[in-house]
Amino acid sequence: MGAGKIARRGFLVGAAALGGGIAFGTYLYRRTPENPLRATLPSGSTVLTPYVMISAEGITLITPRADVGQGAASIQAHLLAEELDVDPAKVQLDPGPASPVYYNGKVAAEGMPLAAWDSRWLAQTGRSASDVAGKLIGLHLTGGSTTVPDTYERLRAAGASARETLKAAAAGEMGVAVDQLRTEDGQVIGPDGSTRAYSDLIEALRDTPVVQDVPLRAPEQWVRLGRKHQRTDIVPKSTGTFRYGVDLTLPNMIHATVVTNPVRGGGLRRMDTRAAEAMRGVEAVVAITDGAAVLADNDWRAMEAARAIEVEWDGGGPDTDALWQTHADAMTDDNRDSRFADDGNVETAPGAPVTAEYRVPFLHHAPLEPANATVLYQPERTEVWTATQAPRFVAQAVARITGQDAEVVTVHALPAGGSFGHRLEDEWVRQAAEIAVQRPGRPIRLTWSREQDMTHGFLRPMALARGHGTVQDKRVRSLDLSIAAQSVAESQLGRAGMPSFGPDVAIVAAAWDAPYAIPDRRVTGYRVRAMVPVSSWRSVGASHNGFFHECFLDELIHAAGADPVEERLRLLHDDPSRKVLETVADMANWAGPAGARGVAFVYSFGVPVAQICEVRDTDGGIVIDKLWIAAEVGRVLDPVNIEAQLSGGALFGLGHAISSEITLTDGSTDQTNFHDYESLRIWQTPKVEVRVLESGGPIRGAGEPGLPPAAPALANAIFAATGTRLREMPFAKTLRFA
Repeated sequence: MGAGKIARRGFLVGAAALGGGIAFGTYLYRRTPENPLRATLPSGSTVLTPYVMISAEGITLITPRADVGQGAASIQAHLLAEELDVDPAKVQLDPGPASPVYYNGKVAAEGMPLAAWDSRWLAQTGRSASDVAGKLIGLHLTGGSTTVPDTYERLRAAGASARETLKAAAAGEMGVAVDQLRTEDGQVIGPDGSTRAYSDLIEALRDTPVVQDVPLRAPEQWVRLGRKHQRTDIVPKSTGTFRYGVDLTLPNMIHATVVTNPVRGGGLRRMDTRAAEAMRGVEAVVAITDGAAVLADNDWRAMEAARAIEVEWDGGGPDTDALWQTHADAMTDDNRDSRFADDGNVETAPGAPVTAEYRVPFLHHAPLEPANATVLYQPERTEVWTATQAPRFVAQAVARITGQDAEVVTVHALPAGGSFGHRLEDEWVRQAAEIAVQRPGRPIRLTWSREQDMTHGFLRPMALARGHGTVQDKRVRSLDLSIAAQSVAESQLGRAGMPSFGPDVAIVAAAWDAPYAIPDRRVTGYRVRAMVPVSSWRSVGASHNGFFHECFLDELIHAAGADPVEERLRLLHDDPSRKVLETVADMANWAGPAGARGVAFVYSFGVPVAQICEVRDTDGGIVIDKLWIAAEVGRVLDPVNIEAQLSGGALFGLGHAISSEITLTDGSTDQTNFHDYESLRIWQTPKVEVRVLESGGPIRGAGEPGLPPAAPALANAIFAATGTRLREMPFAKTLRFA
């Protein structure tokens, strides 16, 4: 595998300034990247390692994985706090500067053809290699549901190292042996009950060597992890006091928005900005790549002025219908991208044949907070404030625009009001930088309008699948699935100026590695030539391949006359997967294929998830009554949030399956706002029951795996209720939903 393939999720961009203090942490390898805190700490401060900072003002925990609404900052804080003995609600959280120190050692494995259920030596070696690659590349990245798997041991080790170093420093001051001390709530406590606050030990720490290789506490000793607790952001988000990037204000700030060609790569024929420039509050209209930016004294006036610009664009592009034909034409040997699963011989498999074709459309990320970034350019350095999942690569992108070294570009990573993969992109940051170099010394806050965001987003690829299989003796005998889609890796890496190498696993993810022991089974991925810029969307390829594989398998099972749960259980060769499916069937009191229920099982991001959906066919349309979800994650660290992530992912998947699509006319996006790009409505939301299993195996993340089984479970339930097979999203094109 080439480096571009390993880094599939994208080289995008960051760095945040931190206050003074003392920092603790651990490293996984002998060669330690340069500590990023040294350059920004005030005189007289001490830096040991990068995750815990202690100053006279208190404790700061460094939580380098981006929080895009999934609770990443909170769980990272709890991982540190479990060993450090502090209350996460009483400390400061900071995402830290962009640095190779905070590399993600797990996300690279998502780009490798390694089935998560495969524990053989070769697969284990490949995963280890991806961790090494992540460090060598300095892959400071959030994605692939890897926040918890990647930080589970690293952050606990950092907290333990800090705790024992604090005890060693206190032992000297208190005149007692270290083993007579304990820690609690940010204090070291002596045998006589006397205490030393962590922040009071700064001077003593200067001469105290960092204690490394501290044994971690066993789960039965945990007081926070594994128990119900409140996320650190719940109160501010519930009271409206939480601040996102779009809330940022700086002195002397200019507000900006942009007008750019709705067709990527299209040119400009004519632009008349006179009416916009004459409007109240408008400072100027300036040129940027592919269009213009309006500068004003607030966002509203900038956006109103942008609407007043008269513009004629050059260019054009494909229509949706033409793109479907292109996908169909791509299913030839010349375009074959991968065939990771090829068991038996599907060409000669015996039994009665079954065929079907499935389609899923382009989708937008559509987070509630529109894309925004603030950039302050000065000849000697540049600062960037934005929500990003890849801060190092943001810094590099901005540096290319400003002509500076990336080391003098500081990225302040901010929390995001949603992402679903959107914050892996950085187009709005680059536009803000283009404006900022034209206004040195003044912060430029660029905010895309909702319409700009919807019509200029990087989309989840549309995809086409064709299934052929056979059934014999009331069993599934063969399954041959062909999937055609554009490559996310090729598109994202291309925008970063990097080539992609090898096949793109995302095209067939959650299909080729589905743990079914079907005698004759083949999954082939076909790469559609790049026509529309595409991007990672929540659960990436699994978002559509779960639908393709589980709906076609359901068609085969029906043709065989078998029970949808029992036949899947017979075919599953992975014990944790079987347990998950048995559990969801027990939760729903599954009594056979009759009725209005559908089942789906998808293994994605290392997490086996099974769902059963129950619907009603009413005079007003289809009603979804209940959704049962079972998943296996190794160990539950936050019981409340993991239920929220699994149920939230499933509901996200249901809403998009029912109503959402992006269509193109002459290369331009037809949908402009939420009125024509709908999500699941409150009255459509079913009751959801979640059960999470803990095998004690590898720790897994839950931000994405809840999504892929939702659409096929719903489609299979609708077939059970109505006899109608849904093979194309959105389902509302075929049926009415109440």
